Amino acid sequence: MNWQALVLTAELACLTSFILIIVGVPVALWVAFSRRRWKFLAESVVALPIVLPPTVLGFYLLVAFGSYSSLGRWYQHMTGSTLAFTFGGLVVASVLYSLPFAVHPMVAGFRGVDPKLMAAARTLGAGKFKIYSQIVLPLAWPSLVTGVVLSFAHTVGEFGVVLMVGGNIPGITRTLSIDIYDQVEALNYHSANITALTLLVVSYLLLCIVYSLNQKVILWGAR
Repeated sequence: MNWQALVLTAELACLTSFILIIVGVPVALWVAFSRRRWKFLAESVVALPIVLPPTVLGFYLLVAFGSYSSLGRWYQHMTGSTLAFTFGGLVVASVLYSLPFAVHPMVAGFRGVDPKLMAAARTLGAGKFKIYSQIVLPLAWPSLVTGVVLSFAHTVGEFGVVLMVGGNIPGITRTLSIDIYDQVEALNYHSANITALTLLVVSYLLLCIVYSLNQKVILWGAR
């Protein structure tokens, strides 16, 4: 087991999940309750990483992070370095790549809140912020947890985007999925099997958490 890659993967997944909670909740609330006709365009952008090949997303992010793009030159001017082949670049890429896995469960949970409760709150003079923070979010908390868990698990299993944007730099961008690839290329199947089995168990446990929460919600609703 490559412990350095394990720690790096855990840090990347935790940071990505934390950012997606901050970014994903406002996006999911807007998608769930906005009445704008062009909303489907924004929804399609959010869902694009699900159907887009990871190498395509990784390629365009690599170009955007490089010194030949306006964004890359601006970031290099501000920080003195580029985002490409850095841990920061992996975080940005992971947030974009895992965004739909966080937003979609949240949207489903927000839409499942009884509209009568929100209508009653509006009648009593509550504003949108109060309705969302005191009614929608507390009632949809299982969906928030589901979004966090799925985005965490998805980040742990990333390969194509991570390899394109971060390369394979030990201690900086080499995650567990890339480490498995390296071990297989070196014909070290025993080490690759240990790492792969670890990811298999972690992924299974995370899915157990998600389905357990969903089952509890169904049972509570039946009661």
